[in-house]
Amino acid sequence: MFGKKAQPPIKSLIAQGTHIDGNMKFNEGLRVDGEVYGDITATSDEGSLLVISEAAVVQGGIVADHVIINGTVRGPVHARELLELQPRAKIEGDVSYVALEMHQGATICGSLKPLMAGEGSSEDEKPLLKLATKNA
Repeated sequence: MFGKKAQPPIKSLIAQGTHIDGNMKFNEGLRVDGEVYGDITATSDEGSLLVISEAAVVQGGIVADHVIINGTVRGPVHARELLELQPRAKIEGDVSYVALEMHQGATICGSLKPLMAGEGSSEDEKPLLKLATKNA
């Protein structure tokens, strides 16, 4: 499901040393190396990629299809497809995702909510669990 389509290109960059106050919307790909004080929302229907680098700080909510975090986020994170938390990721807020990849060293101070693929944020969603069978 996640490896079948190509990732959108990163067309925008918030460079280290840049400080933005206010909510942002972006299409396709965005990399944040600086500081953003406001929400960051992907608006593309074709897929979106948001990268929060090691030096970055985001104070606000994040919504995108594929989210990669290696910096600090203070606010809720909603990954409509895949959330990758790299070793220096620090999240202070609730996290919702379809698939989660978390490296050793990443921290989350908040609740985790797995979502079903292709669905919204219904409160009744539960992840599909399959039990492994033991073949003798």
